[in-house]
Amino acid sequence: MIRALHTAATGMAAQESNVNTISNNIANVNTTGFKKSRTEFDDLLYETIQEAGAKSSNVTEYNVGHQIGSGAKVSATRKQHSQGSVQMTNNPYDMMVNGEGFLGVIGPNGELKYTRDGSFNVDAQGNLVSRSGHKIFPGINVPPNVLKIGISENGNVEAYTRESVEPMNLGQIPVFTFVNPVGLRSEGGNLLAATSGSGQAIQNMPGQNGSGYLMQGALEASNVNVMNEMTDLIKAQRAYEMNSKVMGVADQMLQTVNNIR
Repeated sequence: MIRALHTAATGMAAQESNVNTISNNIANVNTTGFKKSRTEFDDLLYETIQEAGAKSSNVTEYNVGHQIGSGAKVSATRKQHSQGSVQMTNNPYDMMVNGEGFLGVIGPNGELKYTRDGSFNVDAQGNLVSRSGHKIFPGINVPPNVLKIGISENGNVEAYTRESVEPMNLGQIPVFTFVNPVGLRSEGGNLLAATSGSGQAIQNMPGQNGSGYLMQGALEASNVNVMNEMTDLIKAQRAYEMNSKVMGVADQMLQTVNNIR
């Protein structure tokens, strides 16, 4: 009975973590460029009562073993990097990676961070920055009195001013890819950081080496599907309830044993 209590408790703890992940997905259903997470589970250690293949007599053996599990645990919360839907904004400073890859932004300490949120603006100094004020990599400075700015699919940024006849080239925005993007670490603020699990960032011109193209005047919506999340939430709730009932049954059996005279 003690084993059943412990096993059910591990199941309840695992489903609690699952609900936490689902709630974060639902909370970010309108977050630009957000990628939903999926909770993954592993079973815990087993006690082997009877090994398959062990001798049952001098001439026969057991062809089926007897093992008792000890529950489940959360092994990972995996980001699912499927692309969200396109939201047209017609803001010339908004951009979206249409395909694989991330935009780079320069963090407060000069370190490079990565994002799928392409909602950018121009600060007082003319720098192209995110909502939090992080400069886009490699640094784009927009001159004053700009009439029009153009961002091509391959990342070239051009500006048209009153004084210039030909467009002024402001630089090129790269797209970064990773060997293992699910290994990236979420840091909040729609920012991701590279880890040893993700591998080093690979800098590409947009559209090359399997990376996505840039779309100007568009943003990527969250890839969270509310109906799927609600279905997963109901499943997690029922699994939690069933583990709770197992604990109740085990407690009743222990009470029965204690009442034996």
